[in-house]
Amino acid sequence: MPLKIVVLAAFVVFAALAFAITAALSRRQSVASKWPLYGKRVLSGPEQALYWRLVEALPGDVVLAQVQLSRFLGIQKGNRRIEWLNRINQKSADFVVCHKDFSIIAVIELDDATHGRPSRQKADRDKEKALSDAGLRLIRWHVKRVPTMEEIQLAVHPAKTRTAAGAVTGDIAGTPPVLAVIRPD
Repeated sequence: MPLKIVVLAAFVVFAALAFAITAALSRRQSVASKWPLYGKRVLSGPEQALYWRLVEALPGDVVLAQVQLSRFLGIQKGNRRIEWLNRINQKSADFVVCHKDFSIIAVIELDDATHGRPSRQKADRDKEKALSDAGLRLIRWHVKRVPTMEEIQLAVHPAKTRTAAGAVTGDIAGTPPVLAVIRPD
């Protein structure tokens, strides 16, 4: 075997070995070294205020906060799953109100000034389309006009009615998907 081929083969083996060792050390260091992350609050101040008002106004329901759309929107078979997942990936609902069996009653969004931006308006339209096509009700409230407990109850359970004594009766069966919006005065 010519000397040049032996030297070349030795060089290739040495380079591969050096690369493997460097990669292994790099992986070990990235796991062992401190990542530049910190914990932060899940909800903003206004979102916390609305969350507690929702919990108080809807004692028979489950209120979930900051839920990824992909956790509660499925993709019908026969469609390009990855393409549709990419459309809803990285999008979340501020609140999802569920029955005790975690079936969805309504999705609630708390809008602030950022929802006036063109890019945000497109994202809002996409979210509205996704929820509407999935047959889910979307309720939007503006951060400057947080609803009262009664407004929450009527928006989330529109088919329920109040008796003269204030008791809630009825059910939401057959309630069509709607978009309720309460804007600041």
